[in-house]
Amino acid sequence: MKGIGISPGIGIGKIFVYKPQEVKVLKRNIEDIELEINRLDNGISKASKEIDELYKLTLANVGKVEAEIFTAHKMILEDPELYAAIKEKISSEKVNSEWAVKEVSEYFISLFEDIEDEYLKARSADIKDVSTRLLRILLGLEVMDLLSINERSIIVAEDLTPSDTAQLKIEIIEGIVTELGGRTSHTAIMARNLSIPAIAGVKDILGKVNHGDFMIIDGFTGKLILNPSVEEIKEYEERKLKLEEEKKILQTLKGERSLSKDGHLVEISGNIGTPKDIDHVLENGGEGVGLYRTEFLYMDRDRLPSEEEQFEAYKIVAEKLGKRPLIIRTLDVGGDKELPYLDLPKEMNLFLGYRAIRLCLDRKDIFRTQLRAILRASAFGNVKIMFPMISSIQEIRDVKVIVEEVKEELRNEKIPFNENLELGIMVEVPAVAIQSREFAKEVDFFSIGTNDLIQYTLAVDRGNQNIAHLYNLYHPAVLNLIKMTIDNGHREGIWVGMCGEAASDEKLIPLFLGMGLDEFSMSASSILKARYIIRNTSKEEISSHIEKILSLPTAEDVEKYLSQLSPKINLN
Repeated sequence: MKGIGISPGIGIGKIFVYKPQEVKVLKRNIEDIELEINRLDNGISKASKEIDELYKLTLANVGKVEAEIFTAHKMILEDPELYAAIKEKISSEKVNSEWAVKEVSEYFISLFEDIEDEYLKARSADIKDVSTRLLRILLGLEVMDLLSINERSIIVAEDLTPSDTAQLKIEIIEGIVTELGGRTSHTAIMARNLSIPAIAGVKDILGKVNHGDFMIIDGFTGKLILNPSVEEIKEYEERKLKLEEEKKILQTLKGERSLSKDGHLVEISGNIGTPKDIDHVLENGGEGVGLYRTEFLYMDRDRLPSEEEQFEAYKIVAEKLGKRPLIIRTLDVGGDKELPYLDLPKEMNLFLGYRAIRLCLDRKDIFRTQLRAILRASAFGNVKIMFPMISSIQEIRDVKVIVEEVKEELRNEKIPFNENLELGIMVEVPAVAIQSREFAKEVDFFSIGTNDLIQYTLAVDRGNQNIAHLYNLYHPAVLNLIKMTIDNGHREGIWVGMCGEAASDEKLIPLFLGMGLDEFSMSASSILKARYIIRNTSKEEISSHIEKILSLPTAEDVEKYLSQLSPKINLN
């Protein structure tokens, strides 16, 4: 059996089949609206207390970063707009509170699930988790938890919520296997943070296993072995011991510089989506933030965030980083990332449409507010601004005019900001990579967004499962565009980073080092492994292979060649 490896590691143990009680909600007509709203209020109060307990449990057993998930849950539960929508449905339609909760939460969940961006799409799990908790309380159902597991086990489930994963006894959970989910789901994030091997996307797994069966899982490859032989158990136990030794070696690299064997220094940063994510980056030795996605400030609400709200969110991270760089990407919504309150047009080609900088240049009121907030935050740290979905020189020139206008506003208002903060663009459109020398004359840095660059170069929708096999990090055309971008950036004297998934790929890191990439930005859990690879690779030596690699005809040839160059952790 095979799935998607979402958290690396080897798990060996008995299967614990987890099937939480199904929450069925029936619509009932009610007469006493006030009584029904009181039921809702009491349910919210009880749910709030449960979430508080889960926060404490996670804080004690896992850590502050993971516990903050439940701070987000509390905010959803107590969100005034969400509450008002539920209350309005009860009052106007005279329906029971359970039905109102179900209808309103399903609406908000659908908004996130329709988003193509996996990272944002996975946030629908938060709303689903909170609404399921509230429905269970309103319906008077018993809690089914994972605290009853008392032996080394691999959990097999349709999916796990953040509340489920918070209850895991880390010391005895060998692994997690789910039918749903992907690399950016909360299950994946929590599993990686807890160092629990995990595999997602295993179709019909619940129908193929029994409670108490024995299983081996490989979180690196997504491979599962049901009821393995003695020889297979021995083989994977040896691999597991080796991984534990490797982990100890990686921990020694916290605080070390990302310096290659031949003395070439690069920067390894983290990607974040909310202020709470910064703690995990710092705990893993991140040297800054190479991508702060700002979309969360705009989503799951019925109005635009104010300048003050944005300023506080950026300032928190800037202060925590101090002199370390913080690259804030301006609003990247539109098309697949819907904001209901903006009434954006429905489009056939979401990724090629009215989104990101195209939307911001059209809605300058939204853009100016965000720029004011970012510029104000720049007084509190080493802030840089990055613009997404740039496709023409004129766009970046228009952006720079607006930035200067906003700066002048702040000067007139005597509001401090960093006069010299750097402006950069994401290189994610092939046209920009091809014309990168001209773009480099306009900006202070490039950050290569490989996720979109790959799908635009190969004409592959990365969210379409039917053609997912065509989406490939190792495609020679993509790698040639990356090399071109780095070379042209350096010719014009600017630095070049990368914030896409490829930046943390163990086989590609040496190649990008050889190409001269200055900054690698990735998920926090990948930072130490990337640093090990950099410190054990000679830039000069790998550079001698680049011409050969870029001339290879297929992605398979490239991957095979790179496999021989990536350094392995030395346990001696």
